[in-house]
Amino acid sequence: MPLWIPVTVAAASFQTVRFMLQKSLSEVRLSAAGATFSRFAYSAPFVLAVVLIYLGVSGRSLPDFTAMFWVYALIGGLSQILATVCVVLMFKQRNFAVGITFKKTEVIQTALLGLVVLGDHVSAGGLAAILIGLVAVLVLSKTPESEGQWWQHLTNRASLIGLTSGVLFAFSAVAYRGASLELGGLEPVLRAGVTLAAVTTLQMVGMAVWLLLRDRAELRAVWNARRTAIFVGLTSMGGSFCWFLAFTLQNAAYVKALGQVELLLSLMASVLFFKEQVTRRELLGMSLLGASILVLVLAI
Repeated sequence: MPLWIPVTVAAASFQTVRFMLQKSLSEVRLSAAGATFSRFAYSAPFVLAVVLIYLGVSGRSLPDFTAMFWVYALIGGLSQILATVCVVLMFKQRNFAVGITFKKTEVIQTALLGLVVLGDHVSAGGLAAILIGLVAVLVLSKTPESEGQWWQHLTNRASLIGLTSGVLFAFSAVAYRGASLELGGLEPVLRAGVTLAAVTTLQMVGMAVWLLLRDRAELRAVWNARRTAIFVGLTSMGGSFCWFLAFTLQNAAYVKALGQVELLLSLMASVLFFKEQVTRRELLGMSLLGASILVLVLAI
């Protein structure tokens, strides 16, 4: 079995737990920006420490960073920040499982963006999966309490936030793969670790400065929520490292496609932990999106 497959499944598992923790933080203690910042504030120090320990034990030194590495890192880091804010906001609009499903439109968009930016090709089977995924999005775009035809609900708040998060996560995935490929002389584990350390540090510093200027009270709230937020950081570190390693080893679109196993995990979390009800329409939409995942994986 190729290494990127178990690594991707591990990434999806870490990410599901992190979103569960962020959902709890956003509902009880923190704003969307605060819940997002907690992810980076409590993961960047751990990531930096692990990379420095690895370099010290192995006797290696930091690589030379190209200008394009920093361009990719900045684009990916900013896109991920905005995408995570969208996801936290989305939890206030729809339930946990459907929120994650809307986010998963990133698979479709990552395939297209990866082709344009990095020349990563997707097979004919991949195109079929994209079409199935689009149908799933149309099914999920209608909220349970809304009225009218399905096309009238593509512009509702929940749909727009979900689709926007997908676009932004697609940009971050392709940018992170691009940044990792700029470190081509290193082994995959070190490339993933160094890229992750650079990105999370930029994200932590950038969001800290923004909150310092705009909402200092939220910085205090993030600190006060540290007993939960620190686990957000730890799960974020584990998940992000696995995603970065998988992006180093495989086409970002295929990695994101396999990562859709998170759908099943989020559905379990929605029912078992948050005691939320999932409608038949939502189950149909998630089933269609799951089918698109299967087609895409089989097409690899």
